[in-house]
Amino acid sequence: MAIEVSDAEALDAYSSAVTAVAERLAPSVANLRVRRGGGGSAVVISPDGFLLTSAHVVAAGRGRGRASFVDGRELDFSVVGADPLSDLAVLRADARDLVAAELGDAERLRVGQLVVAIGNPHGFGGSVTAGVVSALGRSLPTRSGANVRYVDNVIQTDAALNPGNSGGALADGRGRVVGVNTAVAGVGLGLAVPINEATRKIVGALMREGRYRRAYLGIAGGPRPLPPRVASELGRRECGRVATRGHDRRGRRDAGRDRRRSAEVHGRRADRPPRRAHRRPRRPHARAHAHTGGAGRLTAPACSSCSRSS
Repeated sequence: MAIEVSDAEALDAYSSAVTAVAERLAPSVANLRVRRGGGGSAVVISPDGFLLTSAHVVAAGRGRGRASFVDGRELDFSVVGADPLSDLAVLRADARDLVAAELGDAERLRVGQLVVAIGNPHGFGGSVTAGVVSALGRSLPTRSGANVRYVDNVIQTDAALNPGNSGGALADGRGRVVGVNTAVAGVGLGLAVPINEATRKIVGALMREGRYRRAYLGIAGGPRPLPPRVASELGRRECGRVATRGHDRRGRRDAGRDRRRSAEVHGRRADRPPRRAHRRPRRPHARAHAHTGGAGRLTAPACSSCSRSS
C-alpha cells in the first residue's frame, strides 16, 4: 500500500530553505547581455529600475545592454556608475515596477551557514546553487589602471559558481542578499563581495554621483643640496627629502599644499641653514612730523618710540 505524502512533507528543512529563497529572489535577478558578447547577472535593488552587478561584467559594454527577467521581460539598461576597485556597478533599467531584493548584512554571517547563489551561468537564466559559507575575511585583489586595491571581508562559499554568475545574488537562508558573486577561485571556491556598511556607501555614491571617490596619499622623494655649514658637519653634500600630498574623498588637496619632510640634524632640518644669532631690533629713529597748529604754526609731536620731541 502506497503512502501518500504532501509536497511540504517530502521536503526536508534544507530543501525547504533553498526552495523558499529561490522563489523569493528569482524575480529580482536579471540576466545581462552587454555589447561585444559579454554577459552576467544583476540584482534589482529598487523598484524604479536600479540594479547592482559586478563592475567587470559591464566593463566592455560601452555603458549599455539588455536585461531579461524570469517573467519574460527584456529591458534596456545603462550604466549609472562603476567602481572597479570594489568590483561593483549600478545600472538603471527602463522600468518602474521591478521586484527589489532585500539587502542583508554580511557581518552577521558565520562559517558553515547556508547560502544560495542565483544567477545565469553560461546564459542559463534563473539557475540556483546552494552551499555553505566556507570562510570569511578573504581578500580579493582588484585593479583599475595602475591602481591596485584589495577588497576585504570577501565571502568564500562552496556553492557552484560558473561564468555568468558574476553580478548575481548570494543570499542567506532568509532570502536576504548578503553578497554579489564576483569570481571563481577554483572548484568549490566561489567568492562574493560582501554587502556591508562599506559597500552600501559605495553603492549609494554610485547611484548619486556615478562614481566613488577615495582619499589617497602620494609620497615622492629625492636628494636636496645641504647648506655649506651643515654639509661640513655631516661630511656630505646632500640629504633626502620626502614630499607627501594628500587628497580627501572629494579630491581636494590636504591643506592646499604639499607637506614636506626632510632629514633632521641636531634637532633642526638639514636642508635649512642654521638660524643667525638673535639681534635686538633697532629702535626707529625719531623723525619730526610737521603738523599745522591752530595758529598756523608748525609743531613736532613726540615720537611714540622714544617719547621725546624732535
